[in-house]
Amino acid sequence: MTFNPSSAGKFAGWGLLVVLGLNLRPILSSISPLLGEIRLATGLSFQSSALLTSLPVVCMGLVALVGVRVEAQLGERRGIALGLVMILLACLARWLMGQGSTLLVTALLGGAGVALIQALVPAMIKREFHHRVPVAMGVYSASLMAGGGLAALLSPVAATHFQQWQAGLGIWLLPAFAALLLWIRLPLGAAKSAKVIPAFKGLRNRRAWLLALYFGLVNCGYMSLVAWLPAYYQQLGWGVLPSGSLLAFMTIFQVIAALLMPVLAQRGIDRRPLLWISLLAQTIGYLGLLMAPLQFPHLWVALCGFGLGACFALSLLLTLDHHRDPRQAGQLAAFVQGVGFLINAISPWLTGWLRELTGSFASAWVVLTVTAVAMLVVTRVFSPATYRTAPAL
Repeated sequence: MTFNPSSAGKFAGWGLLVVLGLNLRPILSSISPLLGEIRLATGLSFQSSALLTSLPVVCMGLVALVGVRVEAQLGERRGIALGLVMILLACLARWLMGQGSTLLVTALLGGAGVALIQALVPAMIKREFHHRVPVAMGVYSASLMAGGGLAALLSPVAATHFQQWQAGLGIWLLPAFAALLLWIRLPLGAAKSAKVIPAFKGLRNRRAWLLALYFGLVNCGYMSLVAWLPAYYQQLGWGVLPSGSLLAFMTIFQVIAALLMPVLAQRGIDRRPLLWISLLAQTIGYLGLLMAPLQFPHLWVALCGFGLGACFALSLLLTLDHHRDPRQAGQLAAFVQGVGFLINAISPWLTGWLRELTGSFASAWVVLTVTAVAMLVVTRVFSPATYRTAPAL
């Protein structure tokens, strides 16, 4: 059923978009504030514990790459419902079992659920909110980031309340269950289509690959910060709750940017000026974490959050700009997210490896700074003239 913007149901549609987004990051960000307790209880090394963040992102990438087949086989209705069930089961298993192997398996299960939803939502936005695509993408992105921040903030609280770290990870089955009930009740999203979907033609297209690499590199800092920012500040002498609250503070600015920048993008067709601002904010934030982490920690975290929040929404919007047809735009977005998330998956693992190799996180901030500066340069190629008059990808 197509979403009717003039009906009262539009509020339910926007609300459901928010609820879906809120469930897509707790499987990642609930880990890092409790990482010390998890490593102590399970014996996981820094590199092994980085897999708890990397494995879900690998799943996001692999499932997104087959997103076209998923949409054809399941449709948005069943595909998104299945994704929510997988997230729910992963959180339940984390609450009931506390072994390191269980955490790794649930990282795969929950990551696959997140991936299913992320692969299907962009096409849904392009179709259901076709007059307000930038704003809808901003609402979705902001909700996604808000879920990550809430998990970082509330997971230690839940763990303390229930006196077990497993509860801090498992409590996120509740929003997954609520989202599943709403999704079943509300008629948003397309059912399985009998129409044959043309094969995705972007695998040999340099622009499709450039968009995918760009998406991965402008967003890779988020995974590193989610995995290691609390651990970084704990190494500098901060406690578990204050260091976890930094991720929540970062999320405030991610949400602001994810809402504000797409609204500004609605006014024009060239995404480059806003992307330049976003990448510059990331660059300054990483340099601050590297050179003066204790002097202005909240400023550096805010800049990182603003830059990352904006880049996620704007890079997806840039991808959707390349096609007017929602299904073709969804195919391209799935490919871009697939390759991009596989790149993202390397980031926390690389950060953990550098931490073990050097004994500090300084080298990780250097790598992220260099990456952001390189993407500042690459952004100039995305002139609207290069894709609005070009053949379909």
